[in-house]
Amino acid sequence: MTCKPLLLAGCLTILAATPGFGAEISGEYLEARSCDVWTGPCFANGEIGLSGKEAVLAWKVDKGSWQGVELKNLSAVLVIKGEDTLGFGGSFRISPDPIESVILVDKKANQQQRDALVAFVKYSAKKLTQHVKRVESTDIQFKNDHVEGVGVLKAGDLAEIETRELRHGDCICTNEDIFYPPLTDVDNYHPAFTKQLKYTGKGLNQTWELPGQRSAFLATFEK
Repeated sequence: MTCKPLLLAGCLTILAATPGFGAEISGEYLEARSCDVWTGPCFANGEIGLSGKEAVLAWKVDKGSWQGVELKNLSAVLVIKGEDTLGFGGSFRISPDPIESVILVDKKANQQQRDALVAFVKYSAKKLTQHVKRVESTDIQFKNDHVEGVGVLKAGDLAEIETRELRHGDCICTNEDIFYPPLTDVDNYHPAFTKQLKYTGKGLNQTWELPGQRSAFLATFEK
């Protein structure tokens, strides 16, 4: 039985606590999608083209600045909807373009910080932000616990992610592994079970609530 994430999470926490030398900005990352990312080929084949077209991504800056603007302790969220399964780097040929998106920025940010957060998100997720439909400020609460596999994101009443660690009972095919990598360039990533994935905001002509999937990643970032 392949349950690699169960063995890796503790080690990743140690790595996550030490930003790389020369990093301008670093922090925590959380992602959840509407299809399993930790799965076997049989399940992935059944979902391709039918699910996985939606995702919520979040960054929390622990240290650093962007474009000369201090962003410590501020967060940003990217909500996306594609035309096909969002599977960059996976084993199937997928064409999710065009991808529409909404950016949510921390309401604690001033205008200069808000602009810098938007620029940071666009830089970090170039493929996913070609068609930004809306930018909105909201209260953002975000915390990752890499040891427990618990990530919690609440972006006002607009977006939500809650995860737990993957367990042996989550293995169905017995050959599960990371089938799709994260949608952005991140470090120390490991998959988790999504207890809740929700978007109720405007801009995408669609809302969703998708609990109970093996569809999340906890990670760190530095740039």
